[in-house]
Amino acid sequence: MRLKVKIFIQQILVFLFLLGLLPAHAFVHRHRFVIKEAPYSKLCSSKNILTVNGQFPGPVIYANTGDTLVVNVQNDGTQNITIHWHGVKQPRYPWSDGPEFITQCPIRPGTNFSQRINLSDEEGTLWWHAHSDWSRATVNGALIIRPANKTNYPFPRPTAEIPIILGEWWKSDVQAVVNEFLTSGADANKSDAFLINGQPGDLYPCSTNDTFKLTVEKNKTYLLRIVNAVMNNLMFFSVANHQLTVVGTDGAYVKPFKSNYITISPGETIDVLLEANQNPNHYYMGAKAYNSVVGVDFNNITTTAIVQYRGNYSTSSPPILPDLPNFDDTNASFNFTRSLKSLADKGHPIDVPLNVTTNLLFTFSVNTLPCEDESCSGPNGDRFAASVNNISFVLPRIDILEAYYKNIQGVYRDEFPSFPPLNFNFTGDSLPVELQRPDRRTEVHVLEYGTHVEIVLQGTSLLGGVDHPIHLHGYSFYVVGSGFGNFDKDKDPLNYNLVDPPLQNTIAVVRNGWAAIRFKADNPGVWFMHCHLERHVSWGMEMAFIVKDGKGSEEKLLPPPPDMPQC
Repeated sequence: MRLKVKIFIQQILVFLFLLGLLPAHAFVHRHRFVIKEAPYSKLCSSKNILTVNGQFPGPVIYANTGDTLVVNVQNDGTQNITIHWHGVKQPRYPWSDGPEFITQCPIRPGTNFSQRINLSDEEGTLWWHAHSDWSRATVNGALIIRPANKTNYPFPRPTAEIPIILGEWWKSDVQAVVNEFLTSGADANKSDAFLINGQPGDLYPCSTNDTFKLTVEKNKTYLLRIVNAVMNNLMFFSVANHQLTVVGTDGAYVKPFKSNYITISPGETIDVLLEANQNPNHYYMGAKAYNSVVGVDFNNITTTAIVQYRGNYSTSSPPILPDLPNFDDTNASFNFTRSLKSLADKGHPIDVPLNVTTNLLFTFSVNTLPCEDESCSGPNGDRFAASVNNISFVLPRIDILEAYYKNIQGVYRDEFPSFPPLNFNFTGDSLPVELQRPDRRTEVHVLEYGTHVEIVLQGTSLLGGVDHPIHLHGYSFYVVGSGFGNFDKDKDPLNYNLVDPPLQNTIAVVRNGWAAIRFKADNPGVWFMHCHLERHVSWGMEMAFIVKDGKGSEEKLLPPPPDMPQC
């Protein structure tokens, strides 16, 4: 029986290869994700949380560049779920991308979905997470993509590689948090703790015994693969008395540079080298929230883990705390992000679109909507909302990809504007209240195959403004420019970096500022773009692209798998 199954799998792989779905060198990795409730104790209390295979964070997935993953997701939980492979381009195959009601219907309790994840040129650290409601708070894990066979890292091989996942914890049930703030129209309750690899650290109660510890040897180098899985905050991260050498972000290499800290936005990954070059001792690694908005309640306690050197030395004194920027240091956050540049060497060439054929300007705003019944708990008795180009996105009940593929009418409209419908001083003071009211619709923007796209992502100061980590599915993009205030179409492009801009899938648009990204629309399908602050997604700060098929046989959307979840 086993031999027959093995032969059948081999036949399937040969069939996929002949169709061009698997490259000749690709290796197929098979995994099983079982979504289930599991007990977890934190901050002197215990509760059941949604997990993958009973683990939090979930299992680390390892692969090489160009490999294929086949992950059978079995939902043994009590709520709908989807899994998104954050940063994986999924060439011509959005069916396994994962965002709920965008590219698939949710995997319902008691059902399963076998996802195929096609890796292409991604190399470095990515991650996977749930993409339905706020389930990603506990359903997440690292995806580590190493160089393909016979290739090496563009830096000395480290002694070890350690995933560092920054997370967030509520004592109450996460879905209850979501239901409460959506019902009240107010902001979401702040979390009770931040986490490093599932542990709050010594500065929180009842956490000392479970604090994550990394044991190092003097004069060895370690690769920390850092993922920000936090729900609603950019984070500062550092290791006491140690400089970090930044070598990668979002599954791509950068020109190495040294820094005493990093800024990492939700959804982003940063790879750093840690040299164990200090006196043998215990040192804290720590992370804390960056918050640029006065009056917003947030968790301001530093989560910690411990770097401990091997050897005989006194451990009677507490570990040394890292020197992190102040929580409101906008320049520290912005300047770190601006320091990222693509490696752009012979072995890792870049291809920045120089002749842009489609220019787009998207504004990202926090808004308000009238309360439907009685007074809500948002500003002036309204409820919070959020928008892109003044459209607060409404999730349909049939996923957009299926509607597009099957030509199902009435699910979405394709009139998402290329520019804001109203031109105003986007980052001005005392803006009229009327500008706070968005439209609520399900709109997509259509791109012709092969289009060279530039999008200026413009934050606004409506309701004070805030940083927005913007993530695009199905693509990595080059961040060619960024700045404070309103984008100036005549002056700002003169200062673009078109030589070695960083290649990313998530970029933090600074509060009341802008960022310009470029990519070639050569991946047909339906692809989601959204802020990675989860409360902003809940309020509607998202949109979707449809990239049409090209003319060649290798430029067309592939057909769906037979086990797609049904709505």
